[in-house]
Amino acid sequence: MSPARQELLRLLANQSFRLGDFKLSSGGTSDYYIDCRTTTLDARGAQLVGQVFLDEMLAQGWHADAIGGLTMGADPIVVAVAVTTGTLHGFLVRKAEKQHGTGQRIEGFRQKGARVVIVDDVCTTGSSTVQAIAAAREFGFEVVGVMCLVEREEAQGRPNVEKSAKPARFISIFTANDVRREHLALSASH
Repeated sequence: MSPARQELLRLLANQSFRLGDFKLSSGGTSDYYIDCRTTTLDARGAQLVGQVFLDEMLAQGWHADAIGGLTMGADPIVVAVAVTTGTLHGFLVRKAEKQHGTGQRIEGFRQKGARVVIVDDVCTTGSSTVQAIAAAREFGFEVVGVMCLVEREEAQGRPNVEKSAKPARFISIFTANDVRREHLALSASH
């Protein structure tokens, strides 16, 4: 694991991971919660997110014009990667079309036919990621890859995203178990 990836894992485990009883947006319950925004909106966390996502895109051989995802979880990732590259554009997918102004669902970069990577912070059921993929394709983007920061490894998450993403690949930077192990290791060392 690269030093940047290791440092990002440590930040997620320290700042974003909590044990307890939590209700999830999917309606289920869990003994842990991951709020990636406390890491992706952290100054150092944003730097690391930009670098780690860029490194993974390069490792996958994904040549993209832009990176984007469903607002709100994807927002800081999109900005971090765009700033890190200085060349990759960003776009955000609204949950629904605006009811005013131009009424668009895709904000930011809007070039039909462009090659894009879809990102999300946490993948549980995959619903947010699937919505972003569908909206990007409907707009006219070519989805070349899909990435999430943390995959919760729920029964339907990965299959839902992989089915929707085809032929593009779905990559998770970390799994919830990776973050849990690091969290427990950090707790034990204190």
